Amino acid sequence: MNLTVTASIVHEIYQDPDGNYGVRFSPATLQNDPEVVTLLAELSQVYNAKPTKGYASFVTIDDPIYAEARERGESIPEPEFPKLLTGWLQDTTPFVELSQQVARLLQQQLTQYAVAEAGFLLLADYEENGDRFLLVGFLPVRDGVMVQPDLSVHKAAQLDVAKVQLAARINLTEFQAKADDLYYISFLKGRTGRKAGEFFLDFLGCAERVNAKASTQQLVNTVQAMVTTSDVGADQAQQIRQEVYDYCGEQWQQGGQVDLSSLDQRLAEQGSPSIKGFANERGVELPDSFPADKSSLRQLMKFQGQGGGVSIAFEQKLIGSRVQYDPATDTITIVGTPPNLRDQLRRFYGLND
Repeated sequence: MNLTVTASIVHEIYQDPDGNYGVRFSPATLQNDPEVVTLLAELSQVYNAKPTKGYASFVTIDDPIYAEARERGESIPEPEFPKLLTGWLQDTTPFVELSQQVARLLQQQLTQYAVAEAGFLLLADYEENGDRFLLVGFLPVRDGVMVQPDLSVHKAAQLDVAKVQLAARINLTEFQAKADDLYYISFLKGRTGRKAGEFFLDFLGCAERVNAKASTQQLVNTVQAMVTTSDVGADQAQQIRQEVYDYCGEQWQQGGQVDLSSLDQRLAEQGSPSIKGFANERGVELPDSFPADKSSLRQLMKFQGQGGGVSIAFEQKLIGSRVQYDPATDTITIVGTPPNLRDQLRRFYGLND
């Protein structure tokens, strides 16, 4: 992984026996030694691999999302985090001071929202694939043991990077180049619950702008309709699905955007019809660019579903060969069951030797 760390730091957010939040500050940035670089590389890898992310940008007091509040005459506070970030980017605030101010802000937000969380706040300024990022992560801890140099064993708190749920990554390159872009902040949409997710967005002073899942689902639906109604054979239809899946997967892996013009160009090189042209003809609204959602992309290649005690999944290319579906009777016929399933069925019917 091509990751170059400029600065990183960790502060502890803890709860006392009375449930009050406190902060234990680190006085200096972490050394860029192999252990720290490995930690940040692992965290970046875990972050990139999370299938569900939201995309946001910072809010301002005149943001459209506050229109109703302004009409009611409500006082709208200016978000603190964007101001802190701007001060650091303009070299008026050192990185350590920025991180400590952010930790205090997180402490206030935890108290205000009464979110029962404790852990370590990590800020990392780094470059990856040519872009500069600021990663803000609230990392959970787990109990572990450490073997000391004298071979004694002591209990120690360890960062549980694999289970991070509250994290956001700000693309500083895009933010500084065009602050009106809607996609320069990505954040994890995990199993933390709505309250925790809203708390973290409020802490960052941003709002979700793009629904990657809905946009990707619309693309999938459009591609499926195009290959079904256009004059393309089964092989070309499968090729189109595969090309769209590969392209969107590449963009998702790199943290980039699905660009319809670029996708159409790749399809045109194979003699395939234009997705954008088909969408325009059918009156389907597809964004020119949007972040990909990995879970929605799978529908291009597989059929899957579960309910009533039945779970089925198979590749779309098997329709018409090994898999037959009769809409009239809502019946699926599968020719050639998977070996492990076949063995279980034969044992159930007493057919195994």
